[in-house]
Amino acid sequence: MDMTELLNRRPADDHYAAYPVFPPAHHIPPMMVETPRDPRWKRRIAGGAAVLVLVGGGGSAGAFLTERYRDGGAASATSSAAGTTIASTTVTEDTDLAPIVAKVQASVVTVLVDGARESSLGSGVVLSEDGLILTNNHVISSNGTVSVRLSTGSTVPAKVVAADATHDLALVQATGLSGLTPVTFGTDDSVAVGDTVLAFGAPLGLEGTVTSGIVSALDRSLDTGDEKLSGLLQTDAAINQGNSGGALVDMSGRVVGINVAIATSGDSTGSVGLGFAIPAGTVTGVVTQLEAQIAS
Repeated sequence: MDMTELLNRRPADDHYAAYPVFPPAHHIPPMMVETPRDPRWKRRIAGGAAVLVLVGGGGSAGAFLTERYRDGGAASATSSAAGTTIASTTVTEDTDLAPIVAKVQASVVTVLVDGARESSLGSGVVLSEDGLILTNNHVISSNGTVSVRLSTGSTVPAKVVAADATHDLALVQATGLSGLTPVTFGTDDSVAVGDTVLAFGAPLGLEGTVTSGIVSALDRSLDTGDEKLSGLLQTDAAINQGNSGGALVDMSGRVVGINVAIATSGDSTGSVGLGFAIPAGTVTGVVTQLEAQIAS
């Protein structure tokens, strides 16, 4: 994979294609286009330093794709969570991150899209008690039946109710639910380089996974050619396929970003400590607009 975990618009004949995404041109040497044998097309930085790739629905660091006729279905896993409150936001080597995980984990779900020949898996966060879920647009962009699996392991039907391809965000409404715990969003001005963050999601189909790291840069821009994202948070918390749409959380348990892309090197498809998230300010603005569309 490559430099991102973004939207994934796959060509009709390519089940594994992913958007390549790039940082601002002044940050990297000139690039050249390459079409490797790997079905995931890539663009490589001249000299082969890094590969920029987008994940979701079947890409780098976003949605995890499984071949239905090879595996017999989508990947699955179990997870559990309980809710607690956070007393301190000061992080030291001895800081216990478990209370933060316990506070947030029940609000993170797995989003599954079950198609005729393949199934894809990404992540999402709870926005309302009755099951309004936020995820990446690239997680749900492929044709198929959508469902949501809660942290308790229960899976319920769902449908896409609104989407914004420009910002790679979408709203999914799960059915028959009540009493869920919505996430709390932070503000962009509360995030600084060096802040400790946790990434939640289902990397490689392993639901209920949490990784930790820091915010390693701010205001990153990624360009797929057709889609552009800007103002992104960069983190070294491990993000892989399946993390798309999951939460990047601060030490108060607030969502400061929605995981969307990664950068990888060479032919690797795993995390190399360069992940990207859509900042909370952008997310909340888009969510407000999408909710208005639903209500109208």
